[in-house]
Amino acid sequence: MYEDSWYNFVPDHTHKRNPSIPQTSTTAHRRRESLLQQPNGSKQTDPIEPLEGLLEEPETIISPPEATLSRRAKSYSDFYHVVCAQLSKDAAAEKKKRRRVKERNLDALMVEKVEKVDRHRALPQLESFDNELIEASQQQYLLYRDQLEMTERHLDTLITDANGALDLLTSLTHSFRAVESQTSSFQAQCDDLLAEERRLQKLADEVGTDLHYYAYLDGVTRRLNAPGASRLVNHESFGEILTNLDACIEFMIEHPDYRDAESYLARYQSLLTKALHLLEVGFTGHLDRVSSEISKHIIATQSDSARHALAYGRFEEMVLEADGLVTNAQRVISSCFDQLGNAIPGKSFDYYSNTALSIFSSYSDVRDRDLRPMTQHDLEVFRKDIKDINVETACRNFIKQCYERSYDEASLFAKIFSIEPQYSADPQSAYVALKGHQKALVSVANIIPIATTLQPTLQTSELQTVCNLLGWITNEYLLLEYDEEETQQYAVHCHDLTARLLIEHFWPFTDGAFDAEVTKSISRATISPDSLKITPVVNGVASSNAHPITKRALELLAMYDQAMPKERSSSPVVFRIIDETILAMQRVESRLKSNKAANPDPDPDLFMIKNLLILKNGLVSLEFGDVRPHPTAMQHFGQIWDALSPQNWLGLFRGIIGGSLSIGLWSSATGTPANGKAVPPRSQAQPEQDANDKLDELLRQSIYAFTQRWGTLINAARSGKRGAKSLVTTEKELDEKLLTAFGGQPEVVAKLKEAIQINAQAQKEMKAEKGGR
Repeated sequence: MYEDSWYNFVPDHTHKRNPSIPQTSTTAHRRRESLLQQPNGSKQTDPIEPLEGLLEEPETIISPPEATLSRRAKSYSDFYHVVCAQLSKDAAAEKKKRRRVKERNLDALMVEKVEKVDRHRALPQLESFDNELIEASQQQYLLYRDQLEMTERHLDTLITDANGALDLLTSLTHSFRAVESQTSSFQAQCDDLLAEERRLQKLADEVGTDLHYYAYLDGVTRRLNAPGASRLVNHESFGEILTNLDACIEFMIEHPDYRDAESYLARYQSLLTKALHLLEVGFTGHLDRVSSEISKHIIATQSDSARHALAYGRFEEMVLEADGLVTNAQRVISSCFDQLGNAIPGKSFDYYSNTALSIFSSYSDVRDRDLRPMTQHDLEVFRKDIKDINVETACRNFIKQCYERSYDEASLFAKIFSIEPQYSADPQSAYVALKGHQKALVSVANIIPIATTLQPTLQTSELQTVCNLLGWITNEYLLLEYDEEETQQYAVHCHDLTARLLIEHFWPFTDGAFDAEVTKSISRATISPDSLKITPVVNGVASSNAHPITKRALELLAMYDQAMPKERSSSPVVFRIIDETILAMQRVESRLKSNKAANPDPDPDLFMIKNLLILKNGLVSLEFGDVRPHPTAMQHFGQIWDALSPQNWLGLFRGIIGGSLSIGLWSSATGTPANGKAVPPRSQAQPEQDANDKLDELLRQSIYAFTQRWGTLINAARSGKRGAKSLVTTEKELDEKLLTAFGGQPEVVAKLKEAIQINAQAQKEMKAEKGGR
């Protein structure tokens, strides 16, 4: 549209010289050619004379000051003086330089006088010079004007072309809109056709898919009813059959309104049952073939290591040789149970679970039959150890052997069936299924053989042996931790077995043994006359002069704590030991009171305080995990005494007028007012009463009765009442009784004396108040 020559139209006037102006090389001014000369200027008629010479100073070049070497500073303090000196020199040089420039400028203004010429002769020449100067000064602006005019013309042309292009685009837009309006209806019809095509295609796919669930029936029926159908279970394609049958059954259940859905559902379920039966028969037959070969070798050898290698290593190798059959069995089991043996609900859960249970039962029968020689050998070794060593060691060895056998069985079971059943109370779990097939072989779910073997032996053994065995099991398998991975797996397995063995068998058995021992040695114990006295303390041991029944109760508490974890310390067995001991001590107290006239020693109340404090101390020690068979001191007496609160007795006695002191003590303990009414003793509370509360109640009654009687005796001795003993004799007799009962325990003796003095003072003040009234 545009030519390049248009943009190169501006002529080049820069390098052209004006021929009318002569160039002289001899002039002193050496004036250059004027840059304002027009390229097409007219020729000058009048010659241009050269200007007279001007006096000009030669051009001096202002250069930077010469570099000077500054004096080096001697030190940091001298550096300041050196810098100041240098700055002074630079300022003086600059001032001198400015003075020279100023003088040179003044000299340049001193021009020589030009001689006067004739004004009439020089005027035309001056006018021509003015015109030339004006034209030269406007030369650059004229050039710019020409360029702007040309650019304006080009821009006008561009605007015209752009407007034409916009008009063309507008017309095209109108044309496209017209075409679009004409084709919109056609496009809508095409969209409707495409949507209909997609709908029909989707419907065809759905119909084809649904027909697939119907068409699969004939093919799978022929395959499962063929003469060689039993061989299908040995191949991986059998798993595909089970998957397809599951899909067909689920489809028929989800679409009951489809044609013949109920009939097809029944037929598919029948085929699934047949397929699972083929798998069960095939796997059972494979186990029987392996068992027939393994069992002969196990019976033929007498080496324990060889039997173990055959029963586990060789058996595993031969079973896993039929990898396709084992894979299909694992597929069936994983369809109804997860990795831990928990049930997986599904449409065909019952079919798969029944087959899995049948496979588990067949496997348990085979393993029990193959390992029967080994289990019989373990029983013979156990009976021999009972005779040769002792019952406790024999039981320990037997438990260790059973745990190792169970761990090996669990590992083999996991490798064959790819499942590790854990304890579960769900009746549909694999654990319950395995537990239902109880055999002589110990397994992860079958621990009954251990209990049935050990309990008859332990039943005839001493109770201490049973407690030692249970304590060893608890410490060996429930509390210890192992770091190595393999050892840790074995420890976890033994932990689970031990927990179930104790909860289901040994703890109930031990509780029964303790109940029998309590009945024998406490409830039905014979009270001999020799036991109706308090002997001196031996070697400072607080329980050395306790009643034999109390000593036996302490022994039973210590053994029970040894056999049971702390979580079972609140067992009914502990309460029964305490309760039966209390009843036995009350029977002894009754006999002592009935024989008091003939034999005043020992004091019944002091006897009860002594034995009940020992029993309370043993019970508190059991609860806090500090049970000792023979404690040397009553370390919990302070806690017991603080519970009794003898410091409050004085105020209690002052508030009681005309009533029984025992009633006041009871009222203080229960928080009820001391109104003189009869309150039932706490010993007659309900059987579910806590053993600690029962002991505290009896201790309060015994301590109060003892301190009240001796407080009365001390008051009588102090008042010189007729028939009363002297104060020295009374205090001496009291000291003898307390030292005999609580020798080596000055804390108990001091607190009892303090209580007697408080009681005596309270009786005295109460008597004075009654007399004043």
